[in-house]
Amino acid sequence: MKLIFSEQTADYIHYQFAYAIWAIPEPGETAGDIFEAGFLPSSRQLDRFYLCRQIRLHLNEFQLSSENRRILRKGEGIAIQLVPREEFDYTPARRTFFKNYADVKFGPNVMTCERLDSLFSNPIISHLLVYTDKTTGKEVGVATLYMEGSRLAYYYYAFYDLAYANRSLGMFMMTSAAEILARKGVEQLYLGTCYSDRALYKTQFEGVQFFNGFKWSSNLEELKYLLQRHHTTDQHLVEIEAYRNLFYDGSLSNIISESRFKSPASPA
Repeated sequence: MKLIFSEQTADYIHYQFAYAIWAIPEPGETAGDIFEAGFLPSSRQLDRFYLCRQIRLHLNEFQLSSENRRILRKGEGIAIQLVPREEFDYTPARRTFFKNYADVKFGPNVMTCERLDSLFSNPIISHLLVYTDKTTGKEVGVATLYMEGSRLAYYYYAFYDLAYANRSLGMFMMTSAAEILARKGVEQLYLGTCYSDRALYKTQFEGVQFFNGFKWSSNLEELKYLLQRHHTTDQHLVEIEAYRNLFYDGSLSNIISESRFKSPASPA
């Protein structure tokens, strides 16, 4: 992959000169290669990705916890079907349902009809999980997925009937997705970013990892440290002695040795 560093606002007082890091797939690479390196799609055509703190599940380590089982019980009576995108009928009624949900959850017209249409017509969706109330026959939720064989699934947008909030429908959809995909032999399930405590619900699973900027970490105490440290420091993460002491034996060398990134060899 090619890397592009897109400059952001400089903080001269603290000597912080930030760059957003983009990955561009090269010939022979798949989206799965870029996901594995810690990037998520920033283009629905899967031709540009951004490096971020994100969550994934090792589904070969996935087991239902008591909390997972409690959530699944709340969804009893809801049928789930995994549907390839080409078999999914993106009807006007579904479009309206998705738009109304997005207006409530994200704000009016943050997700425009044009953006919705683009979402459902680009490679970032390869499959959908469709949730139907068995009693009424009503479709109550749809989760969009990008899947690459058994290598990975990316749980992207979830749209659901907000009248089912008392049944924790959103959490049921994510939990059931993890269970279904694990049974199908999918290796990794990517769940998006985690930059606030509100996103910690994504960590309520066995086999969870997060990308910390240089490697995939299974240490949730490290993740919680990162969530809190933004309120207390203006330093770069690896400059913080307490961080190095808590998680990497006080050594920058340990961080360097665990980094998955390496520049290409200099030309002769």
